[in-house]
Amino acid sequence: MVKKYNRIVLGGILALNLIFVNPINSQKKKDKQIQTNYTQYVDPVIGSAGHGHVFVGANVPFGAVQLGPVNIFEGWDWCSGYNYASNTILGFTHTHLSGTGIGDLNDILVLPVSGKVGLIKGTKEDMVNGYGSFFSHKNEVTKPGYYSVLLDKYKIKAELTASERVGFHKYTFENTNDSHILIDLADGIGWDRPVKTFIKKISETKIEGYRYSTGWASDQRVYFAMEFSEPITNMAVYDSTAMVKGTEGEGLKIKAVLDFKTLKNKQVLVKVGISPVSTENASANIKGEIPDWNFDAVVKLADSKWNKELNKVQIKADEKTMKVFYTSLYHTMFAPSIFNDANGDYRGTDKKVYEKANFTNYTTFSLWDTYRGLHPLYTITQPEKINDIVKSFLAIYEQQGRLPVWHLMGNETNTMNGNHSIAVIVDAYLKGYRDYDTNLAYEAIKKTAMQTRDGMDYVQKLEYIPADKLLESVGNALEYAIDDYCIALMAKSLNKTDDYNYFTKRANLYKQYFDKETTFMRGKLTNGNWRTPFNPLSSAHRKDDYVEGNAWQYTWLVPQDPYGLIELFGSEEKFIAKLDSLFLLTDKVEGEDVSPDISGLIGQYAHGNEPNHHIPYLYAYVGQPWKTAKLIREIDDKFYSVKPDGLCGNEDLGQMSAWYILSSMGFYSVNPANGIYVLGSPLVNTAVIHHTKEVSFTINAVNNSASNIYIQKAEYNGKPYTKSYITHEMIVKGGELKLYMGDKPSTTWGVKKEDRPQ
Repeated sequence: MVKKYNRIVLGGILALNLIFVNPINSQKKKDKQIQTNYTQYVDPVIGSAGHGHVFVGANVPFGAVQLGPVNIFEGWDWCSGYNYASNTILGFTHTHLSGTGIGDLNDILVLPVSGKVGLIKGTKEDMVNGYGSFFSHKNEVTKPGYYSVLLDKYKIKAELTASERVGFHKYTFENTNDSHILIDLADGIGWDRPVKTFIKKISETKIEGYRYSTGWASDQRVYFAMEFSEPITNMAVYDSTAMVKGTEGEGLKIKAVLDFKTLKNKQVLVKVGISPVSTENASANIKGEIPDWNFDAVVKLADSKWNKELNKVQIKADEKTMKVFYTSLYHTMFAPSIFNDANGDYRGTDKKVYEKANFTNYTTFSLWDTYRGLHPLYTITQPEKINDIVKSFLAIYEQQGRLPVWHLMGNETNTMNGNHSIAVIVDAYLKGYRDYDTNLAYEAIKKTAMQTRDGMDYVQKLEYIPADKLLESVGNALEYAIDDYCIALMAKSLNKTDDYNYFTKRANLYKQYFDKETTFMRGKLTNGNWRTPFNPLSSAHRKDDYVEGNAWQYTWLVPQDPYGLIELFGSEEKFIAKLDSLFLLTDKVEGEDVSPDISGLIGQYAHGNEPNHHIPYLYAYVGQPWKTAKLIREIDDKFYSVKPDGLCGNEDLGQMSAWYILSSMGFYSVNPANGIYVLGSPLVNTAVIHHTKEVSFTINAVNNSASNIYIQKAEYNGKPYTKSYITHEMIVKGGELKLYMGDKPSTTWGVKKEDRPQ
C-alpha cells in the first residue's frame, strides 16, 4: 500500500496523519539496482578510540553474535571491551555492546594458547604469568564480518567470522605440539560479574555449557555449544584456579583448558553457537547456520550480507564521505540484535521460554538515543524489520507490564529518560507499518504513559515535576512531552477524542519549564519558584535538573513543537538571536562533575550527545535554512573523520551514525514521529535510497562541493519544489529530488512561512 499524509492540528501543533490510498497512483517501478562492493569503504575501527565505544570484531547485520577481541579493561572508554588505544588481548568473546555509556556482555571468552596456560588474566605489567597477549595493529585486519590478529605472545594467528547466532574461530599455531584453547566463563566486562557457570564435555569434538551473570542486565543467561575441527585430547576444568574432577563442572568462575596434540595444517577451527534458551538450541543454531567447516565461505557470506544491506543506500561522494558514510551505515546495524534461536524460541523478560515465535525477537534497545534518528532511518531502509521491532516491544509489554525503556538481553535496565518505545511505535503506525495487533499497541503505549515512576505521577495530573522532589526534572519532563505528543497523534488517528485531548495537554506541559525572563528551560520548585542559584552553563552529572547536559542544551528539546517553542520566546527574532548564541558562545561548560557526554562542542551545542541532534535544523522553522546548511558542514568537518577517534561522543548503538547518514543525504527527522524530514545540506552528490526492491528515491545535489553548501532551489520529479522539507510519503512513493547548490545563501528558498517544515 502507498500512504498519504493528511494534516491534523494537535493542540496548536501541525502534525501529519497517514491514511491509505489506492496503490494504482504510486510511482513504483522496477528496481535496476546493481550491487556494488560497499564493504570496501567500511573501516570498523572508526569510533573505537576516544569516547566512541564501538564494537570491533566479526558479526553480521543485527546478529545475536558479536565475536571480537577483549582488551585489558582500563575504564569507561572500554565499554565495548575494545579500545584502539590498547595493545592487549585477553581473548575473544561472543557478545558485545557498541557505543554504549555502560559496559556489559563479553560472554564466553575463548583464547588459543601455546605453552603454559595461565588461569588468571594477564596485566599490562605482567603478561607472562597470566593469560592474554600483546598485539600490534599492524598485524590486525578488520573488515565487515571478519577480524584477524597475530597474538605476539603465543605466535598464533586468530581469525574470526560469524553468522547470526554462531561465532566461527580459526586459529593457526606456529607448531602442533603445544596447542591449547582456554575457555573462561567467569570473565565479563567492567560492570558484569558471573552468578553461575557450567561446562561439560559432550564428545571429543564438542562441549556445552552456560553462563549466568548480573550487571547492567541483572539476569542474563547465555547457553552455548562449541564444536572443534580437531579432537580434544585432554580437558581440565577449574573453578577459578581450583581444579574440578572430571570433564564437567558447575561453579561461580568455571574455566576449561583444552589440549590438542595433532593438528591438520597447524589449525584448530571452533564453532560457537549461542542461545538465550538452551544448549540444545545452541547446537541447533550451529547445525542450521554453519553446518560445515569452510571458514572462507562463511567470511564470504558475511561480507555478502553486509553488502546487501549497505547497497540499500547507494551514494556518490568524495573518498572521505564514502568511508564515513558506509562505516556509519555499518554501525547502524549492530543493534537491535536478534534475540531468538533459529527455531524461533526465545526467553522473555519474565524468564519464561516462548517457543517458535512467529516473528524475529530483538533486544538491545537504546531508545533514549535511537528514537531520534535511527528508528526513523529504519522506516526508510529497513521496512521489513519494523513490524518485528514493534512485535518485540509488545511481547516485552505483555511480559513486564510496560513497554521497554532500555532493554538488554531480556532485561529492563530502566536506563535513561522517557518512554521512547512509544515514539517508535507511533512513527511506525503512522507510516503504515501495522502488521501487529494495533489495539494492543495502543493499549501498551497508553498504559506505559500512565505509570507513576520518575515524575510521571505529576505529569498524569497535568502538573510540572517539582525540581525539589526529583532530580533531572527538566530532562524527564521534556522527554515525556515528546512521547505524549506521539500518543495524541495515534489517539487522533484512532478517533479516541478524550485521549487525544488529554495527551495533547500533557504534550504542552513543556511550556511550564520555560522561564521567559532568562529564556531558558529551568527547574521549578514545589512552591512555583525557579530553582536558584541558576547558571545555564552548569552541569552536574545525575545531580541537577538536566540529563547529560545543561540549560543551554535542553532549552531546545521540543522537536515535536518548534513553533510552540518560538512563541515562548516572544518572536522569531528573539528565538533566532538565542539560537545563534548557542553556537557562538565562547564560554565553557561549568561544574565539578560535568558529564563526559557533553562533547563535540560548537559553542554550547554538544553534538556528542543525542538530545542536541535536531538543534541545527531548527533554523528551517524560522526561514533561515542556510544557517542549518553551514552547521551541517561544520559538524561533518569537525566531528566525523576516518580516524579511530572519528566520533566525538558515544556511538550509542547507531544514533550518532544515523544522524550522519540522514544529514549527509540532505535531511533529518527533527520530529521523530510525524513523517517530516527537514532539509539541510547534502554531503553526498547523489544518494539512491532503495526503500524496497521496487521503489527507489533519488537525491541529486547539483553543483555540490565544499564551497557550494547552500540549497538555491529544488525540483521534485521535474517540477519546482519550494519547501525546506520532504515527507516520508515522497520517499516511499519513489522519485527524484534535485537540490541545486551554491556558495551563497538563497534569499528565497525555504524562507516563506508556507515553505517551512510542518
